[in-house]
Amino acid sequence: MTPTCDIGIYGLAVMGENLALNIESRGYQVAVFNRTTSVVDAFVQGRAAGKRIVGCHTVEELVCALRPPRKVMLMIKAGPAVDAVIEQLLPLLAPGDVIIDGGNTHFADTERRTAYVEGRGLLYVGTGVSGGEEGALKGPSLMPGGSPAAWPIIRPIFQAIAAKVGPQGDIPCCEWVGPRGAGHYVKMVHNGIEYGDMQLICEAYWLLKHALGLSNNELYEVFAQWNRGELNSYLIEITRDIFSVRDPETGADLIDLILDRAGAKGTGKWMSQLALDLGVPSTLVTEAVYARCLSALKEARLRASQLLSGPAGRYEGPRETFIDQVRQALYASKIASYAQGFVQLRAAAAEHQWPLDYGQIALLWRGGCIIRARFLEHIKAAFAENPELENLLLAPYFRKAVEAAQPAWRHVLCTAIELGLPVPAFTTALTYYDGYRSARLPANLLQAQRDYFGAHTYERVDRPGTFHTDWLRLRRPPEN
Repeated sequence: MTPTCDIGIYGLAVMGENLALNIESRGYQVAVFNRTTSVVDAFVQGRAAGKRIVGCHTVEELVCALRPPRKVMLMIKAGPAVDAVIEQLLPLLAPGDVIIDGGNTHFADTERRTAYVEGRGLLYVGTGVSGGEEGALKGPSLMPGGSPAAWPIIRPIFQAIAAKVGPQGDIPCCEWVGPRGAGHYVKMVHNGIEYGDMQLICEAYWLLKHALGLSNNELYEVFAQWNRGELNSYLIEITRDIFSVRDPETGADLIDLILDRAGAKGTGKWMSQLALDLGVPSTLVTEAVYARCLSALKEARLRASQLLSGPAGRYEGPRETFIDQVRQALYASKIASYAQGFVQLRAAAAEHQWPLDYGQIALLWRGGCIIRARFLEHIKAAFAENPELENLLLAPYFRKAVEAAQPAWRHVLCTAIELGLPVPAFTTALTYYDGYRSARLPANLLQAQRDYFGAHTYERVDRPGTFHTDWLRLRRPPEN
């Protein structure tokens, strides 16, 4: 086989097919392979018919179809399968060739695989791909990391297929993130922020539905209005659309027929676990994950609903005022969520020696991905003004936005508590803000407790050093 193809795609599920079609549409020739060869034939004869896409029935054929330096992109399920395919490819590739993992891979696996593949004289890339099926076809957000020498090789294709933004629509949502597992880590944080965004929107919906009794048509109008302002984003846009869809079979609003039991694929949990490892409080993604876990206990909740009591009723104040207060609470909570995400990125960069560009990362998320939103421009501006910015909450724009929203934010949470409506993400966002702005926290008592029962020692505010107290000896004896 004459090597005529610019890149190979290994794995033809929907994402793999759509990426292949996207790459071909940008002027490149693509070789494709799938373990089930009938899938290859169906694709080549179907969606890829008449296009510069070459179907291959073996891995050897796939590699032989590629022009050097060869680039093979794996669009397969993350986990052991990726290691198995790497072992298939290594004997067939030559020094300087590039293996690319486009799955939702744990960053630690990418760290390990980069070192392993580089040790064999090849190059390795672990890239985040966000935007779902539509993004893969029309332009995703791409977050590549791995072997730095691979970037000049893959850059033309990656930036050609990525979503484009900017005044002229010519700025690709794709730039090199950093070495080894940096790309997949940034994608994980993207997904964690996505968890938080979705949960916050769900809580705003629940407040408007149950505190005010808004109909789905009214909810459509509210979210349409919100999407024209500072909350403008893909997730607000699709939420608006959801309220307009009727079930073709029953004619009822489809949203009301969907079971309230949510699933998850794991990246939100990873972010929460790694935040604990780093000692950073990414509380909002954690609450979003727990909210999904609680939703999964549907049968238990049904039983509990028959036994446990709580407040009920509706909000009695001005309706339009409360709608706007929920908007402000949603925006302030969103700011806190992104602040936590970038704090975790900074901590991970220090831990793993990744030279991350936080403003550039915000730009990668402006188009193509699930969390694309207007306010990412403000994040880019904040880091452009201060590359060493410790927390987004300290940037002038975000500080003023949260200060302006505080009265509404607090009122909305008080109302939710009074009405018995669960809003864990709204609540943890405000708690994080209040904790972060506090010069003193009750951890002094916690340290005293730890020293009392475990001699863990403590520090003092009046002089340096580490101290231990014999609390039992010095305590006031209890009265009989």
